[in-house]
Amino acid sequence: MNTHDDIAEVDATVARARHAQARYEAAGSQTLYDRAALAVGWAIMEPARNRHLAELAVETTGLGNVADKITKNHRKTLGLLRDVSSAKTFGVISDDEETGLTEIARPIGVIGAVVPSTNPGATPANNIINALKCGNAIVVSPSPKGVATCEALLGYIYEEFDKVGIDRDLVQMIPGKGSKEKTQRLLEISDLIVVTGSQNNVKRAYTSGTPALAVGAGNVTVIVDETADLAAAAEKIRASKTFDNATSCSSENSIVVLDAIYDAFAKEMAKAGGALITDETKVTEKMWIQGHLNPQVTARDAAEMIAALGLTDDVPAGTEYLAVETTGIGPEHPLSGEKLSRVLTVYRAKDFGEAVETTRKIQLHQGRGHSVGIHTSDKNRPLALAQAIPTSRIIVNQAHTFATGGAFTNGMPFSLSMGCGSWGGNSIDTNVHWRHFMQTTKIVREIPANEPAVADIFSGYWAEAGQ
Repeated sequence: MNTHDDIAEVDATVARARHAQARYEAAGSQTLYDRAALAVGWAIMEPARNRHLAELAVETTGLGNVADKITKNHRKTLGLLRDVSSAKTFGVISDDEETGLTEIARPIGVIGAVVPSTNPGATPANNIINALKCGNAIVVSPSPKGVATCEALLGYIYEEFDKVGIDRDLVQMIPGKGSKEKTQRLLEISDLIVVTGSQNNVKRAYTSGTPALAVGAGNVTVIVDETADLAAAAEKIRASKTFDNATSCSSENSIVVLDAIYDAFAKEMAKAGGALITDETKVTEKMWIQGHLNPQVTARDAAEMIAALGLTDDVPAGTEYLAVETTGIGPEHPLSGEKLSRVLTVYRAKDFGEAVETTRKIQLHQGRGHSVGIHTSDKNRPLALAQAIPTSRIIVNQAHTFATGGAFTNGMPFSLSMGCGSWGGNSIDTNVHWRHFMQTTKIVREIPANEPAVADIFSGYWAEAGQ
């Protein structure tokens, strides 16, 4: 099939989605939109389907592990369904007599969603639920490695749609093997695009001419200070760092540990399965091949990764991740960037001020706007960190991977896509969630005049500066 045929195929897919969306909206109700969202939720959460999708994802992408993908598919979907369960997305959603404003929920139309190979089941399901909850149709463009999982997911969704009479054309994917040309066409002709994954796709989204929700790269840095519960911090870092073999953009890539507790924390890391490597060349020599991450190391189980690095005899049996000491930050020091593996970079800091400065330098190198973390019992330090670092989220005393994208123990909305603000080149600094998939029409009525006198506004300023 040539490029012209590829584009025609995408055009036809989006046209079907557009017709289906018009019918969906014309027959719309909150009950219908909620039913569609729940159908998709059960399509991925039903245990046998969830397991098959997780197994297929690992088999076809070579990334992550089955048990954690099952957990991710379940918890991310359950949390999202909780978030949207009470959301008003149809009809009048607010009516204020005082302002004379009435807001009516309106769909956006056809959503184009570009999704990564790291989460080929959970991310599209998340986008699909958000889209349908708000009255939209959606067309998904998976990465080439994620095609099989996405096809299986859509098959399960269609089974649920058929049960409750929902049009299959509301949820589609780019036909056949993905390509840059097909994805580009989807970016150009959708009504809104949502992009999670490579920064190349993010840049293409923002220059496509279509309104875009695109997210920045992660490179999480976490400070462990002298007031932290060291055992709890070590266990949370282990759980987060190793989850799904560090495929998440919210996985810790570096930690900055204060000198006062450095040795004690190294012992706690060892108890939690982290092997400290003091000679970084033992890792860097094999972790990158001609400037690219070694695929035998990326998102692999611990034993497989350690063997690929030639370190099986250098670390204790049962090691779950490697903690590698370094001091360098920047392009010439790859350990300071995102690694997508069970490798954690460790920096020392003489005091909290130096820890903040190291964290800032790492974020300015890579991952600005995404998120950083801190393990501390000092209530003032998270605020100090928030005011010093170019980041959208400060995660306090939590396993970072589980917290950033929403958790049942914090107030963040459940999402697999984290906006990074202007720091990360994004239009949003929040987790992508259902409200981004909806727009509103405002009815504006006249109300009694609310015009202040000039003196009411300027009296304080005049007293200070004069007229």
